Amino acid sequence: MTHATQPHLIGADTIRVVVWGENRHEQLEPEVAEIYPQGMHTTIKEGIEENLKDHASVTTVTLDDPEHGLTEELLGNTDVLVWWGHAAHEEVTDHVVERVHQHVLSGMGLVVLHSGHWSKIFRKLMGTSCTLRWRSENDRELIWTVNPTHPIAQGVPHPMIVEAQEMYGEHFDIPTPDELIFISSFSGGEVFRSGCTFRRGHGKIFYFSPGDQEYPVYHHSDIRRVIANGVQWARSDLPTRAAPTLLRYETGEFFNGHDYDGPLKTSGQ
Repeated sequence: MTHATQPHLIGADTIRVVVWGENRHEQLEPEVAEIYPQGMHTTIKEGIEENLKDHASVTTVTLDDPEHGLTEELLGNTDVLVWWGHAAHEEVTDHVVERVHQHVLSGMGLVVLHSGHWSKIFRKLMGTSCTLRWRSENDRELIWTVNPTHPIAQGVPHPMIVEAQEMYGEHFDIPTPDELIFISSFSGGEVFRSGCTFRRGHGKIFYFSPGDQEYPVYHHSDIRRVIANGVQWARSDLPTRAAPTLLRYETGEFFNGHDYDGPLKTSGQ
């Protein structure tokens, strides 16, 4: 497990961020390692630190760490989890996915990047296939801001220009986003909902599509700024982390729920 060096004490206002990286392309493909010699997760981490400075404490973990690095202890001390995966989605064990899912429902923020749209955790949270149109070419992406007042859109040009990128296009099989912040366009005429937010339980989710491993997208200053903005936005403002709970309230009683806290279970379950 790789941990960030902590140059300061973690205060109450510090956002505790974990960047999860699959870290396979960097190990197997020299051309990717040349772009990201310390791994994409490290470059993403550096972009968050660059923009949030002492307001964030950033740690990285990877797929091949024990429990994929996503232990109960780590997640319990994480405000926002940033996720990048591509080729090994199915290697993420279901019990770890369930653990992450419960933490998101309880209020942990989640930022899902690029091909993380097909991760088990994103598909579980969306409840759809999350498939899309794609073309692996050296294409130019224009990222248009359609919600300029949103906190995630602050401090970036309109449009953002990524000179080399993989094409993602519609139809993108996701639920209608709670908020649509960015739409991308490509040279083939395709468009894509490239920046979307969702809420699940008490958790806030931001999906941002730029970032194929074959291109230096996570070195791009505007992309780094958007990811950092997304981290800030996704942090919960609830005082404590807890999943939404269904309780029984007697007639006329408004404050003291009790007993029932979930669906009834039959014997043997």
